[in-house]
Amino acid sequence: MTVRGMRRIIVSVADRERALALYRDGLGLTEKYSTSEMVMLAVPGSDTEVLLHERPPTPGLAGVAVSFLVSDVDAATAVAEKAGAEVIDAPADQPWGERQSVLTDPDGHVLCLVAPTPS
Repeated sequence: MTVRGMRRIIVSVADRERALALYRDGLGLTEKYSTSEMVMLAVPGSDTEVLLHERPPTPGLAGVAVSFLVSDVDAATAVAEKAGAEVIDAPADQPWGERQSVLTDPDGHVLCLVAPTPS
């Protein structure tokens, strides 16, 4: 068996609508379908999906973090913060060739916004 890619990231959220304010409205993910307990979002330009599942979340800074590729880390961070994210690490250039910010969503899950730094 060989992994061929990343299909879906599932995020447990306490309040679906509050989470949508960040993931859909703030980060620009597009809604594919929803039920009373979950909503599937598409990551533009990829086959990867983010599933927001309304159930008790168990966030933690030592858990898994998702990195979203954006065109402008500084601008995307500002929009995400207005949409409910908390900035943990402000945008900064990293030694591995990316500009990155680290945030938490309204439920405390860690997510990163990244873009390649110009060579």
